[in-house]
Amino acid sequence: MKSIRDVFSRDLLERIITGGLAGLLAAGPMGLLMIGWQKLLPRREQYALPPEQITEKVIERAGLDDISREKVPRRVVTWLSHFAYGAAAGSLYPLVTGPVKASPVLRGLLFGLVVWAGSYLGWVPAARILPSATQAPARRNLLMIGAHFLWGVLIAFFVSRLEKKPLRL
Repeated sequence: MKSIRDVFSRDLLERIITGGLAGLLAAGPMGLLMIGWQKLLPRREQYALPPEQITEKVIERAGLDDISREKVPRRVVTWLSHFAYGAAAGSLYPLVTGPVKASPVLRGLLFGLVVWAGSYLGWVPAARILPSATQAPARRNLLMIGAHFLWGVLIAFFVSRLEKKPLRL
């Protein structure tokens, strides 16, 4: 029987941690891009972005809605959860993209799209947190897909820098 050490080699754990750190770092520019692009949408489509909607729903379901908004502002909770999810999803980057024979930039783009689809067409509607992205306005989906493209490419960049490898286009 294989030991846990055999299954999870030091190299694999280092790559997972590197991906998580890269996902955390990439979540900031991604969030700023989403906020900036949201202002370009028609006024009727400028409602709360998915990270805020998801945070609100999870807080409500957890029965924490009574907690004073003054103690921990919802915006802070939203950003913390956004960065945490970025780190968690980013930790999967080396596992998902490792076998893909493509440039890091293309792998980052594809990874961002897979995370967007897996989230907004997959587990988020399956958990009844938000409706499927198929129900959202096309411009809002383009905003979110574009933000996930940026996030994925930035993960590729940060991973290459953290691993001290040149980023190939």
